[in-house]
Amino acid sequence: MDLPWKPGDKAAIRDGYGKGLLALGEAHEEVVALDADLADSTRSAWFGKAFPERFFQMGIAEQDMVVTACGMAHMGKVPFASTFAIFLERAWEQVRNCVARQGLNVNLCGSHGGLMTGQDGSSAHALEDVGIYRGLPGFRVVVPGDAVEAAHAVQAMYDYHGPTYMRSTRAAVPVVHEATGHTFAWGEGQTLREGEDVSVLCNGPQVAEALRAAEAAAKEGLSIQVVSLASVKPIDRDAVLAAARRTGHVVTAEDHFVHNGLGSAVAEVLAEAGTGAALRRVGVQDVFTTSGTPEELYRAYAIDAVGILEAARGLRAHVAA
Repeated sequence: MDLPWKPGDKAAIRDGYGKGLLALGEAHEEVVALDADLADSTRSAWFGKAFPERFFQMGIAEQDMVVTACGMAHMGKVPFASTFAIFLERAWEQVRNCVARQGLNVNLCGSHGGLMTGQDGSSAHALEDVGIYRGLPGFRVVVPGDAVEAAHAVQAMYDYHGPTYMRSTRAAVPVVHEATGHTFAWGEGQTLREGEDVSVLCNGPQVAEALRAAEAAAKEGLSIQVVSLASVKPIDRDAVLAAARRTGHVVTAEDHFVHNGLGSAVAEVLAEAGTGAALRRVGVQDVFTTSGTPEELYRAYAIDAVGILEAARGLRAHVAA
């Protein structure tokens, strides 16, 4: 796959979805794409321009889009259906009963997830979506850390014969992966930075934020390990347990409500294994949010590099006390 980004560049994670979907369409004629009136924003329009006969613009009709994708899956097509994450929730009943209960090969992408949607405000901030799809039997859920990982995750969605959900985001974020050599695999995490004192397990834009936090921490003598867990379901249990046993202090970081997403998945693994590791979850607490730039919101809700570093410091200090 020819991707234009290198580490240090900035690109929107949704751009990776668009590039990955386009590459998939070039390789597989059975791939079709559907969108609910937001193709330019979700980047499925790139597929539509290249393959107009395999692209279906459904209008503002998310329920119809999902059911149509189910029909296509029954006919042997491999549908990728996208819209904003918050609008895809309008089709929750259809996703549960038509996609999940039948285990259909339908791939969903919720774009503009989390606080990264910024000035559109609380009604547009999908902060529960990962938990919604994680809770459905048979669904696989991916929250890529950058555009490169998103492009490769599209291929993994195709390779898995069953329902999947990708969460992408709006604003440009730092690219952390090499365009060549990086792969995404279900249930596999990736250690991006070694550390001995605190392990930060993260996904989405918080991968770059965690790396920034680790750089700042090193200057004050705090050694932070950064582990990317794009695959929320299935989660990499081995990576979670290895990180917990290595440092004994675990911080999770995500642009999502603190419950039901990555933090909850990690907490379940730690509790079931009885590691005894201390855990602190960085995410939006049990509140509806407000409007602002992504930078302002990340700071206000303490899910940026500063918030992650504060959580790591606080966790270690609390345990030590």
